[in-house]
Amino acid sequence: MVVYRDAHVLDVVGPLEVMNGAAFFLPDTPRPYAVSVVADKVGRVKTASSIALMADMTYAEALADEEPIDTLIVSGGIGAMAALNDSALLDFVREATARSRRVVSICTGALILAEIGLLDGKRASTHWFWSSILEQRYPTVQIERDAIYVRDGNIWTSAGITAGMDLALALVEEDWGHDVALNVARLNVMYMIRPGGQSQFSAHLVAEKAEDPAIHEVMQYILNTPADPLTVTALAARAGLSERTFARRFKDETGLTPAAYVETSRIQAARIQLESTSEGIEQIAYQVGFQNAERMRRAFQRHVGVSALEYRERFQRTLATEDNIRDGPP
Repeated sequence: MVVYRDAHVLDVVGPLEVMNGAAFFLPDTPRPYAVSVVADKVGRVKTASSIALMADMTYAEALADEEPIDTLIVSGGIGAMAALNDSALLDFVREATARSRRVVSICTGALILAEIGLLDGKRASTHWFWSSILEQRYPTVQIERDAIYVRDGNIWTSAGITAGMDLALALVEEDWGHDVALNVARLNVMYMIRPGGQSQFSAHLVAEKAEDPAIHEVMQYILNTPADPLTVTALAARAGLSERTFARRFKDETGLTPAAYVETSRIQAARIQLESTSEGIEQIAYQVGFQNAERMRRAFQRHVGVSALEYRERFQRTLATEDNIRDGPP
C-alpha cells in the first residue's frame, strides 16, 4: 500500500481492513495477505484528516526485496495532486508496477497511475469530482464516470473513498472465492455488490463545482425545480444562450449533457422522497418530474441498479418516536 502526505486515511485502511478480514474465514491460511505500507520514509505519514499512519518500508527497501509484488495499491486523497510532482514516488510506482501481478488505485490514486502512463488507452474510474480533471489531464484514459470500480487487464481502479472497499472485496473474491468474499462482506456490513454507481451521490456537488455563472445558475434551478419541463430549449433560454452554446458549455463544466444532469437531479430528489416520506411511487414520480412510475423505475435501474420500490424497501427511514427511543423496539 503506497501512502503519501495528505492521502485519505480511509483509502488506506478501508481496503486493508477488507482484505485482512479474509483471515477470519481461512483458518488454514492465517495470513492471507502480508501487507506493507510504503512511503518515502519509515514512520509517521500525516493523512488529510491529520491522523498519522505508520509506514513500515521505504521505496528503496520495497524495491530491494527481490520477491515479486502480488498487489500494488496506490492510495488516493487530496495529496494526490502534490504527489504528481514527487519524482521519487512516481519512480517507485513506475518500477513497482513492472514487478506486480496486479496494480490497484483507490480514488485519486488513479491520477498517479495515469501520470506514469499506466492508464493510457485503458478504462478507469476515480472519484466523480475528479473525473473531469483526470479526463482533461490524461485524454487517452477512458473514464467510466459512474463505475464504483473498473478492471482493465491487471489494472484495477476505484471510485472515491469507500469504493476502495468494494474493489478490495472484489480482490478477495478473485483470490479466495465467492464464499470467503461474502463472509467478509457480512463481517464489514457491506453489500457484496453495491447497488448503483457514483452518479447517485453527485448532483448537488457537481453544481457547486461549476464556475460558469450562467451554467451554475441553471444547475441550481434544475435542483430546485425538478418537476419543471427542463428541456434544453428552456434551460438555454434561462441561461441566455443558444441551445448549441449552452449544451457545449454545460458539458465542459460538468462532463454531463443537460439531459443526463436533469435525470440525475430527479433521481436525487426522488431518493430523498423515498427515504423520508410514505408518499406513493406514482405521486413521487410526478413530483420530481418523471411524470409516471414506469419512467422513474427505468431511471432508477440505470442509475441506482434497483427499482424505486426496491430502493425504498432498503433505505426508507424509520421515524423514531419518544417511546421507541426510550424503550427500544417492541
